[in-house]
Amino acid sequence: MTGPIRTAVVGYGLAGSVFHAPLVTADPAYALTHVVTGNAERAAAASARYPSARIVGSVDELLTLADQGEVDLVVVASPTPTHAELALAVVDRGLAAVVDKPLTVHLADAEALIARAESTGAVLTAFQNRRWDGDFLTVRRLVESGALGEVRRFESRFEWLSARPRPPWKSGTSGRDGGGVAYDLGSHLIDQAVQLFGPVADVYGELDAHRPGRVNDDDSFIALTHESGVRSHLAMSSLVAQRGFRFRVLGSESAFTKWGLDGQEGQLGSGLSPLDDAFGVESPSSYGLLGRDGEASSVPTERGQYVRFYREVAAAIAGEGPVPVDPRDALTAIRIIEQLHAAKS
Repeated sequence: MTGPIRTAVVGYGLAGSVFHAPLVTADPAYALTHVVTGNAERAAAASARYPSARIVGSVDELLTLADQGEVDLVVVASPTPTHAELALAVVDRGLAAVVDKPLTVHLADAEALIARAESTGAVLTAFQNRRWDGDFLTVRRLVESGALGEVRRFESRFEWLSARPRPPWKSGTSGRDGGGVAYDLGSHLIDQAVQLFGPVADVYGELDAHRPGRVNDDDSFIALTHESGVRSHLAMSSLVAQRGFRFRVLGSESAFTKWGLDGQEGQLGSGLSPLDDAFGVESPSSYGLLGRDGEASSVPTERGQYVRFYREVAAAIAGEGPVPVDPRDALTAIRIIEQLHAAKS
């Protein structure tokens, strides 16, 4: 490949507009050449922000352009239930694919997608961007340094109360088919826990739904027992009036507690460039606390590194390194969430 990686972003909702398009356009290795959306308002917004990109009304139209040699990489940022079919169509053509989390809804689809990418030689990776949250990088550093002693319990939460209207697919898709917070947020939390503490030996879950007319879970809890002996307690909810801590890690010698969400999503949503010196940097007022009650001290938060994801994708496409997220890593979260939904029904 002699020029920039010609990139198409499929879907211009939250994932496409806030995460993928800004990160792609901030990296000189890429050219955002196509944005796929059938929504007129989103199409106008994409055109205004990225005038050099061609706005495409359907996936079929994009695939025709891909068959004509106009695309190198497709970012699948469409609704979760469409991931498997769209990504399979991309890797079938030997094109590189970035698939937003979760990689697919069902384990069998994920395994088939990975096998197909291997057979065609297509680069395939999953957008588990929360591996590069500043707070998670801080937790990882503390765990690996031994600052906590022997870690016994890892607690992680994504919680909020939002008045923002939910997209129709999120409000109308059953949990088993990819709707709900377990797939939306649990795929991040499980991935982070496994990255820290390794394979899972046992799982317990509560997938609860409270909204009127509910068809999927909006308040869920998943407990993992890792083969290492560590227990991970993961909470995800879109219905809390007061947020709890983001992380609490309890060890034999010390503990670490962190409040507030990583700021990179908010910075991207406000239009801050990922190349800005302030991007990914957290205020000292938001630092977490390490130690024991009465003698804890603040710990500077590592700088968030979302920019690393597409930098490593570019290297993988050039044959100069592995993908940033091995798609096989996504299988653990998919397996767990799918099994919990099956047990609930």
